[in-house]
Amino acid sequence: MLKNPTLNQAKIKINRALISVFDKQGLEPFAQALHENGVEILSTGGTARVLRQAGIPLIDVSEYTQFPEIMDGRVKTINPLVEGGILGLRDQHGEEAEANGIKWIDLVVCNLYPFAETIQKPDVTLARALENIDIGGPTMIRSAAKNTGWVGVIVDPADYNTVVSELTDQKGLTIETRRILSAKAFGHTAQYDTLIHNYLKDEPLSDDYSITFNKFYELRYGENPHQKAAAYKLPITTSNNILTAKIHQGKKLSYNNIMDADGALACLAEFSEPACVVVKHANPCGVATGTDIAEIYNRAFNADAQSAFGGIIALNSTCTAAVAEAIAKVFVEIVLAPDFEPAALEILARKKNLRVLELGAIPPKVAKLQYRYVDGGLLVQETDIKTITLDDLEVVTEIKPNAMEIETMLFGWKVLKHVKSNGILIAKDYTTAGIGAGQVSRVDAVDIAIRKSGARAAGGILASDAFFPFRDSIDKIAPSGIRAIIQPGGSIRDKEVIEACNEHGIAMVFTGSRCFKH
Repeated sequence: MLKNPTLNQAKIKINRALISVFDKQGLEPFAQALHENGVEILSTGGTARVLRQAGIPLIDVSEYTQFPEIMDGRVKTINPLVEGGILGLRDQHGEEAEANGIKWIDLVVCNLYPFAETIQKPDVTLARALENIDIGGPTMIRSAAKNTGWVGVIVDPADYNTVVSELTDQKGLTIETRRILSAKAFGHTAQYDTLIHNYLKDEPLSDDYSITFNKFYELRYGENPHQKAAAYKLPITTSNNILTAKIHQGKKLSYNNIMDADGALACLAEFSEPACVVVKHANPCGVATGTDIAEIYNRAFNADAQSAFGGIIALNSTCTAAVAEAIAKVFVEIVLAPDFEPAALEILARKKNLRVLELGAIPPKVAKLQYRYVDGGLLVQETDIKTITLDDLEVVTEIKPNAMEIETMLFGWKVLKHVKSNGILIAKDYTTAGIGAGQVSRVDAVDIAIRKSGARAAGGILASDAFFPFRDSIDKIAPSGIRAIIQPGGSIRDKEVIEACNEHGIAMVFTGSRCFKH
């Protein structure tokens, strides 16, 4: 290692380029432009065949190294003549290079075997996945990116025009461009290794945790106009989501649009029967299920029409013309559904600023990880895919809930999982009636849910995402006419709370597990 390293800041002339790419998009015109700028081209395998067929002069790497490609192409560029030609410092290693017959390689153009695409194939084996791990490519890329003082590196065909323009107009590559390309190259290999690491590890929450994303698009701003923001996608996407949705109309999604739409989709995934979820500020404000999607939409929207103003409508069934006509009468930001009747799209098109998202099949709940950044680190947890069933319920009061009340409690619990804590939800007839979300006091959440429900609370059920610490909430609930309560249980005052329910003639069941959402 050099004791006093320096970095060449001057523009470099490209005399020799090594090209070895899997993605051959734009390759021929780029290589032709290099040739016209007097650049000698070294190449390998399939890349060399494509360039020869295009009539572009080149030298095979094996001809240059005087060593053949061996082991089914596993060994072809890992050679001192190649690596030395990339890594050598022109102002310090010239004599050594000449003594060893090493020629300088000034530009490396390389992208890697399609590991991500390979592991997404349903029938992929470990052997096939391992075979698609590139070794020589990352070695060349990292070598060129390290020696950015003397060498340029391209990993993305989108950068071909930039490099050709500089070679044509300035007769060389500037240090500014080389540094940008170097950073992109290290990002390319870092993402590649991260995908391999995550694929091969046995434990999702391993001792070393790596994540990687690709920039999807710049956002106008974040949660507030003074905050910069961008949306990033996972390089491997296994199901339909908000970022893969087809946008039929409307402006690009904003930061808050994406957050709210993703929350709506997560809640929608709880239901296999036809359902509608209305979301405002990341909280459900109206949810309903049933058989007729137009009637379901009306119940969900009217569950809290005031909060639904400017919200998001999410359907898990085809958006019909009837639903579209109803939506067109109100102000909402987004409508998302698996698909849309042509007539529905025509109706929604009247509202030019309305964003209309077609998701395809709504993905079911699956086990995956959630990430949340904190200052200095990262919190990672499994998504809450637990489903409470009849068998999980423990009736703890003298009065037993009837079958309809139990079904409504299970419906309400599915929605409550997506309400910010402290969360209280009131439901009746497979429709939410009032939701108290994000309160620091559980009794305040009860007050809000009852106020929002009004007379609709009578005969309904109430769900709480965690136990009641005191009987005061039950005393507030009693005058509303609510008939049954579902809650986790587990408070040191459970007996006091149960006694309050018995006094007021309210049935109560324990789930044995809570559903906090922070």
